Amino acid sequence: MENKRTHRHDNEKKKIINRINRIEGQLRGIKNMVEKDSYCDDILIQISAVANSVKSLGRLILNNHMKSCVKDELIKGNDEIIDEVINSFSRLY
Repeated sequence: MENKRTHRHDNEKKKIINRINRIEGQLRGIKNMVEKDSYCDDILIQISAVANSVKSLGRLILNNHMKSCVKDELIKGNDEIIDEVINSFSRLY
């Protein structure tokens, strides 16, 4: 299997890294809540927030993928990229 790479512009990379850092902070917050014996429902609310944040990150990356990598491959005539897109959607949704 070939190891593909994607070049990302600095502003795109910064957005992605900022979201990942926010998610890491949310996870550390949940860990802290567990360590402090916080109420279960409060922890579940935070878990839901993390899940939504991860989904949002996935949508951002998929959106960028469609506008760059997929578009470029279609222009080159590589229709097989459509199967990759279908698999990407099935992983996210």
